[in-house]
Amino acid sequence: MNIAYICTEKLPSPAVKGGAIQLMIDGVAPFIAGKHTLTIFSITDPLLPAQEMTNGIEYIRFPKETYEQDIANALTKRAFDVIHVFNRPSRIPQYKEAAKQSAIVLSLHNDMFSPLKLRKEIAEQAIADSTLITSVSHYIKQTVLKRYDVPEEKMRVIYSGVDVTKYVPAWTAEGQQIRKKMRQMLGLKEEKVILFIGRLSKTKGPHMLIHAMRTVLSQHPDAVLVIAGGRWFSENSWNDYVRELHRIAAPFGNRVVFTNYVPSAQIPQLFLIADVFVCSSQWHEPLARVHYEAMAAGIPIITTNRGGNAEIIQHQQNGLVIDDYANPAAFAEAIHDLFVHLDEAQIMARRARAQVEEKFQFRHVADRLMVVYDEALERNKEKMPY
Repeated sequence: MNIAYICTEKLPSPAVKGGAIQLMIDGVAPFIAGKHTLTIFSITDPLLPAQEMTNGIEYIRFPKETYEQDIANALTKRAFDVIHVFNRPSRIPQYKEAAKQSAIVLSLHNDMFSPLKLRKEIAEQAIADSTLITSVSHYIKQTVLKRYDVPEEKMRVIYSGVDVTKYVPAWTAEGQQIRKKMRQMLGLKEEKVILFIGRLSKTKGPHMLIHAMRTVLSQHPDAVLVIAGGRWFSENSWNDYVRELHRIAAPFGNRVVFTNYVPSAQIPQLFLIADVFVCSSQWHEPLARVHYEAMAAGIPIITTNRGGNAEIIQHQQNGLVIDDYANPAAFAEAIHDLFVHLDEAQIMARRARAQVEEKFQFRHVADRLMVVYDEALERNKEKMPY
C-alpha cells in the first residue's frame, strides 16, 4: 500500500520543534513504513532539507506560505492508495479533487468541526470526501456527531501512545539515577516536586497550580512547582499571559521554577524529577498526550475532567481526576492527597504504566491505523467506477 501523510502547516515533521501530531507521526511511522510505502508531507524548516529519504520514509517539505497548494499539486503527480490528512478537514475537498482515486483518512486531534473554525458547507463536503474519520478521543468524535449527520461507522477512535523504551519507570534503579541527575541540573534535592509540562497558555491552566501553591506550601513546606514549557512549541518569548505567570509566581521565590521550553527528546527524563504530575487543563482538552507520557514514566497523575482526559485517566484507578477544575483549592487537595498517601499513589502509577505497556504503545497505535487504512482502501474500491 502506498500511503501519504499530510501534516498540518504549523510544525515540521519529524518533530524537531515538538507538537503532539508530529510526535505521534514519529512514533507510528517506522511501523507503517515497515509494511507499506510511506511519504510524509510537512512544512519546511531550517533544520531539515526540503526532501529526504530516512529509514525508508520519504519526507517532502514545502514552504508554509504555499503549503496546501504545493501538496495539491504533488498529489496530482503521485498516486497514493491512502492519504491520511492530519487535523485539517478544511483541506479535504482540495486534496480529494487532486487525488480522486485515493482513499482519504481524516484524523481529528482537536475540535476542528467547530463552527468557529469551519463553515457548514465545507464541513459537510469534508465529511463526504473522507473515506474514514478517526479521532484521538470519544470526546472529539462526539463533537462531530453532535453537529453533523455522520454515519457512526465512518468514525473510529484511535488513542495515541508513546515509545515505552524511552521511558524508564520511576521506581527502577535506572529511573532513580536519572531522577537524581535531572534534579541536580535544576538545583533540586529532596523537595516534593509537582510537575507541569505544556504550553504556557491560559487553556492549559498553569496559573491554577501557582495559585494552589499557597495552600500546598502551608501543608508541605518542602514542595516545589516546576513549570516546563514555552509560550509556543520550541519558543520562549513572553506574552501577557507568561508575564502574568511570572508575576503571580514571584512571591513564592524558588518554590516555583520555570524551565522554559524543553526539547521532546528530554521529556522522558524530565518526568522523573516529579513526585506528582498535574495536567491542569481548563479547556475541553481533546486528550493531552502528556497523560500517556506521565503514565509511561510511572509518575502519579492528577488531571481535570475536561474533554477527553478522563477517558484514559480513571479516578482513583490510575490517577486522580478533578471535576472542580477552575478552583485552585481542588488542585491543592489532590496534590496533598497523593503526597500523604504514597502507597496508593504508587499503586496507581504502576497500574498506569502497565496500561501503557498493554495498549498505549506506538506499535499499538500503528496496528489500529493499519486496520483503518485497510478498511478505507476497501471502501474506496467499492465506490470507484469500473
